Amino acid sequence: MKFNLDESMEILERTPAVLESMLTSLPDRWIRSNEGENTWSPYDIVGHLIIGEKTDWMVRVRVILNSSEKKIFKPFDRFAQFSTNQNLPLSELVHEFSILRNINLKELKSLNLESQQLMLKGTHPALGEVTLEQLLSTWVVHDLGHIAQISRVMAKQYKNNVGPWQAYLGILK
Repeated sequence: MKFNLDESMEILERTPAVLESMLTSLPDRWIRSNEGENTWSPYDIVGHLIIGEKTDWMVRVRVILNSSEKKIFKPFDRFAQFSTNQNLPLSELVHEFSILRNINLKELKSLNLESQQLMLKGTHPALGEVTLEQLLSTWVVHDLGHIAQISRVMAKQYKNNVGPWQAYLGILK
């Protein structure tokens, strides 16, 4: 599939509603459970998505589009959610994520990006040169990956309860 900004926006716009539908009003045993040591719960994942909205995606878009010759991204702290308030209700986190995402997508739309701008480059601290198109594509895949991760983490809570059907449930592997 060829990258298309409008189609990418359709995915990015839906993520807050997907999270709200999947997670809001569930008991803690669903949203705070994980897959074991050093893994993330749905609560942790939503916190991570919030940090990304604040410090990653649009910040890096702006770096690529600025007129400076040094277009170097600051490292993204993928674990910053663990140093924030872990006592907020998940519904508040999902609401905050929704607000931040809406603000970021309004800004992205306002840029009226042209196809030649999608080839502009920035420098990732670990990956080296990346294009704006790659960054925006990654934003979409990142959302989808974390939605899949939330589904997997939740499914694994019943891994020992499904009996022989485990053989047919790829999400549990």
